[in-house]
Amino acid sequence: MSDSSISEPSLKSTAQKIGWFTAACVLVSNIIGGGIFTTTGLMARDLGDPMLILLLWFVGALFALGGAMVYGELGAALPHAGGDYVYLREAYGPLVAFLSGWTSFTIGFGAAVAASAISFSSYALRVVPIEDERGWVAKGLSLTLLWAATLLHCRGVGAGGRMQLFLTITNVVAIGGLILGGLAAVAGQADNLLARPTLQQPTLGTSAIALVIVTYCYLGWNVAGYIAGDVADPRRTLPKIMIGGTAFVAVIYLLLNVVYLSALSIRELASEPIVPVAEKAAAALWGPQSGQLVAAILCLSIAGAVSAMTWAGPRVYWAMARDGMISPWLAQLHPRTAAPARAIVFQSFWASLLILSGTFEQLLVYSGLVLSLFMALTLSTIFRLRPIIAVSPHQYRAPLYPFLPATLVIGAFALVGYSFAQRPAESLYGAATVLSGIPLYYFWRRGGNRFKHKS
Repeated sequence: MSDSSISEPSLKSTAQKIGWFTAACVLVSNIIGGGIFTTTGLMARDLGDPMLILLLWFVGALFALGGAMVYGELGAALPHAGGDYVYLREAYGPLVAFLSGWTSFTIGFGAAVAASAISFSSYALRVVPIEDERGWVAKGLSLTLLWAATLLHCRGVGAGGRMQLFLTITNVVAIGGLILGGLAAVAGQADNLLARPTLQQPTLGTSAIALVIVTYCYLGWNVAGYIAGDVADPRRTLPKIMIGGTAFVAVIYLLLNVVYLSALSIRELASEPIVPVAEKAAAALWGPQSGQLVAAILCLSIAGAVSAMTWAGPRVYWAMARDGMISPWLAQLHPRTAAPARAIVFQSFWASLLILSGTFEQLLVYSGLVLSLFMALTLSTIFRLRPIIAVSPHQYRAPLYPFLPATLVIGAFALVGYSFAQRPAESLYGAATVLSGIPLYYFWRRGGNRFKHKS
């Protein structure tokens, strides 16, 4: 197989294309969702060791950067809308590709959008304290954010791109201010950061679960591959976007955790409310009013992540529908905006159901486990695709081949194994979700519902 033999339609030849900077903004927003502002408290509760928490965030950074290098090669070789679905289809065939797309819908984007929207409402209710014993106000805020993003991206790449630029730039400026102000406030105060474990001795199992959560927070460095059909000159720009954007986010994550772990003790981080970590740290450093201001800014940041995932995820289902994997109804583009509006609405309906039924921590573990599995499978496609796809001598290649992808694949599978041992309920739920896609795949195959590509 050569690269020239792989025919892939674009979203629309006349559709507006975005440049590398807008695509990088989508990537940065997609990674920096609610996780970095919420999960360190969960890790403090389960691990009780500030240096171990910081070490796991560093390991996660190395894992994400290595993964971005491998995905950069895959994206440059197959620069088509759909990302992981496309790579798995070419390497392992339609069934594995279908399950990847099914997982993207149910978990990769559906559950991730829901988790981010839930964390958005958590911060919003810290800005404007409202009694919400039954949680309906929070769920209403989450749904409002989700459907506002849905309507925006149904209007097309131009409107969505402009909003994504605004949200991402605001996000980065706000986080930069939080980091610089936090580091200045905690300068010379390393007692909390260097404190010995005070709550409990972490085990290998709890550390593995914490690393799953960290890995989940870094996921999103592959999003540029999903929107490759919207990006100008993707063969050249995708590797730079993935690697550069991931390194940028890794630095932000590590510095934010230094601020959290210096501003608050492990006991304070692990105390209720556990989720709004950034707001608690700001309140400890500058008083309660500053905490509310940070919470308001972070609401905007999380909104950027929801927007990015609402943009990227539906490109997978659009590609699947073009291949005849699912209903061709989802392959139809909006006649005026050339956006896959039906696929966008389809994803948002599922995310709405998860918002109404799930909790933040359950969605984190449930999502992180299954995504680690498919990340391992996608990383392994480089072993099958590198020998059979012809590329130009100047095209990007991942370094340290085959040692880098092999290490990443083994590490991802190890995380999956530990997750099954430590969280069997969420693990079985995730496995059942993936396996439920098999009968759907054969249903479409037997139905003979094939959608022919239009020239």
